[in-house]
Amino acid sequence: TVGKKIGQGLRLSDILAQTRSVAEGVRTAKSVYDLSRQLGVEMPISQGTYRVLYEELPPREALHQLMTRDLRPELDDD
Repeated sequence: TVGKKIGQGLRLSDILAQTRSVAEGVRTAKSVYDLSRQLGVEMPISQGTYRVLYEELPPREALHQLMTRDLRPELDDD
């Protein structure tokens, strides 16, 4: 799978070049990231996923960033 190969240190472009089947979720990860930016919605898990796939952020670093970020309420009380 794409996730397993990313975890092994392969680049997304190389994985996709070798894959005959649809890499489910790869394009969706980009769409979700783009939409969250357009709407100004903070989505740290989606952002981390995007950065791992498209910016070659090491998965361990993405996890570290998620686990050490400041806690915030899920909903604003506006």
